[in-house]
Parts: sequence; C-alpha cells; structure tokens
Amino acid sequence: MALIVHKYGGTSMGSTERIRNVAKRVAKWARAGHQMVVVPSAMSGETNRLLGLAKELAPAKSNEATNRELDMLAATGEQASSALLAIALQAEGMASVSYAGWQVPIKTNSAYTKARIESIDDQRVRADLAQGKVVIVTGFQGIDEQGHITTLGRGGSDTSAVAVAAAMKADECLIYTDVDGVYTTDPRVVPEARRLHTVSFEEMLEMASMGSKVLQIRSVEFAGKYKVPLRVLSSFTPWDIDINEEAKSGTLITFEEDEKMEQAIVSGIAFNRDEAKISVVGVPDKPGIAYQILGAVADANIEVDMIIQNISKDGKTDFSFTVNRNDYARAMDLLKDKVVPALGAQEVLGDTKICKVSIVGIGMRSHVGIASKMFRSLSEEGINIQMISTSEIKTSVVIDEKYMELAVRALHKAFDLDQPAA
Repeated sequence: MALIVHKYGGTSMGSTERIRNVAKRVAKWARAGHQMVVVPSAMSGETNRLLGLAKELAPAKSNEATNRELDMLAATGEQASSALLAIALQAEGMASVSYAGWQVPIKTNSAYTKARIESIDDQRVRADLAQGKVVIVTGFQGIDEQGHITTLGRGGSDTSAVAVAAAMKADECLIYTDVDGVYTTDPRVVPEARRLHTVSFEEMLEMASMGSKVLQIRSVEFAGKYKVPLRVLSSFTPWDIDINEEAKSGTLITFEEDEKMEQAIVSGIAFNRDEAKISVVGVPDKPGIAYQILGAVADANIEVDMIIQNISKDGKTDFSFTVNRNDYARAMDLLKDKVVPALGAQEVLGDTKICKVSIVGIGMRSHVGIASKMFRSLSEEGINIQMISTSEIKTSVVIDEKYMELAVRALHKAFDLDQPAA
C-alpha cells in the first residue's frame, strides 16, 4: 500500500462534472489500496474573478494591509473546491475530509501573496488516513506565525502538493494538469513538440525557471530538495483508465541520469513573456554599486533574473537587469524615487516588450559549441540578442518580444527536437 498525493489544477476542477470525474479517479486509486491525499486548485477562473473584484475596490497603491486581505480573499477559492471534492467523494461512497491550509497546519512566512512554506504538521492528516479516509488539503495557502492566512503565489497548489508529499514521505506525487506531460517546448508554438517520457530534476528546474508553465518553479525546488518522485500527467484521460497504465503515463521527473538521457544534448526550449528589462544609466563605477541597486530591489521582495553591467567609460557604467513584468512598475518607482538620487545616476530606462528564450539540457555539460549554435540560429533569423545568461545546463537570451515564436521554432528545429528520441 503506497501513500500517493494527487494534485489537480483549475481546469480539472472547472465544473461539477469535472469535479465528479476527479472524485471517481481518486476513488479508483483509494480502492486499489492506496492512502490518498488530494490537493486541488480553485475552480478555473475563480482566483482571477476574486482578484478582479478586489482590483475594483483596492486603494491606488497596494500595501501590506491590502495584501493581507488579498490572501484572505484568494484562499477561499481553494476552500470551495476542496469541500466540493470531499462531497463528491462521499457521493462515491468514500470517506473523505477536507482541510484548509491553516487547519493542517501548513506554516509559512508572512510574505503576503507570495509566502514560502516553512513547515507542515502531518499528524491530523495521518490520523485520518489511518481511519481509511481520503484527505483533501487546500492548495496555494497556509498560515503565518501571527495566525494570518497567506497564499503562495500563482501556481502555488503545485508547491503545496509537493510540500505535503515531502512532509509525509509520499511514494509519489502525481500532478494532474490539462497537458499530458512535459514537452520539448509549448506545442501551441511548435506543433512538432514531443512529450518527454522522463526529464531530470535539474532540467525541469531550469525549464520551470525559464518560463515553462507546466510546473511552478518552487514545486520543483521542493521536490528536488526532498527527493519527491514527481509525475506530470493529464486529468483528461478517462477516469476509469487502467490504474497501472495511468501510473506509467505522462512525464516522470527523475533523479537518475541514465545513459539514454545523456544522448539528448538539449531537452527543451523554454520561453517567458512575463519579463521586463530595467537599465540604470550613467552610474558611477565604484565598488558596492550592484548591491546599492539590487539590495533595494531585493528588500522590496522583487526577484531579479538576468543582470548585466557594461564596461566602464569615463568613470560611469550602465547596469541592466530583468524582473517579472508584474513587479516592473514597482521596481521603476523604487529606482526613480530612492536609488537614482542616492547614486547620482543619470536616468532609469525600462522596456516591457522583451521576452526570454532558453535552451535546456543536461547533455550541454559535456558538449561544446551549443551556445554558439543557438546564437547562429537566431542571427540567421535576423533576431538581435539583448542579454545573455548561461549555466552548466542552460543558455538564455533576452530578445524583442515580437520575435519570440520565431526564435522558439528556429531553435526547436536547430537542435532536432522535432525528431523522435533515439
């Protein structure tokens, strides 16, 4: 008997009919003798609907007090879907119980709207499992030290599910989504994209951080840290599909780098439209400048991605970096109001019409010339590269947003990702 965690996304929970199908699928796994913990997202569109209402009423500038209320509001979406799933399971004749994150409790820090999980108390859940119940835990939320409800940011249900699986040492965490696995790139951009049977944690981590929307990056970080076997599979297969077939479907995210995986130099192309570039121009070139600029940005809880400092000229330098587009306005205000006057920089320039495209693959470690092949492919399409960042297993470039799909298609072809795996 295995302890299995299932996570269902918003589309899987999108209507009563779909919730009923989820209940039938979970019941099938429970009847096969597994202990089941289920982490559902809110019904599709519900979080956006709630936050849309808040936007109509919110003060012009958001603050900590407003963000607290946004979490209070957004957390209700998952609470509703969890209760509905428990009711649907009971209609299937399965004993089930749902808990909000604070009832487990899932303890987080106090960074409203993007909190981080600190610990999970699994006693209550284990007691219910021992009694033969299916336990449903709301995704995306927890409780801080002061007893305030917090949420983990968009896609946080993935993180909740993996964290619960890690805390309970689950045998496997199955992430049910509206795609049937992890692809070489987004099939909506490249119809020839292939589904990967296995992908390493390192590759998945890079793909998630580079904009692949299949899994939220923090869920992959968690899984890697706690060695949680993860599988991404489709919730749109018939619920009564044979359980052994279902258990082998989708994409397994694995720790083992077998010989077969070594053959693929590049496993996938990731891209991210949600980027903005900020340049602080005419900064005095002296020690501590990077810290003065980025320290202030980090203190405002804004994540920075790529960073470039240009060569000094006449004692001045330009400093560019990218942030998520949602944080762009806040970062620009912060730099103009506080950082630029303090530094004596000339000006701050911003560009929201950029995107990031990345090639990812553990095979890149042992092969040379991969980056140059990428740059050649882009230059042949007349695409100018604005920023470059590399790691052992990925190369990322920032380019003009209008060339994104062209770049992804060109790179997918250049690295033979449209060819079946050997």
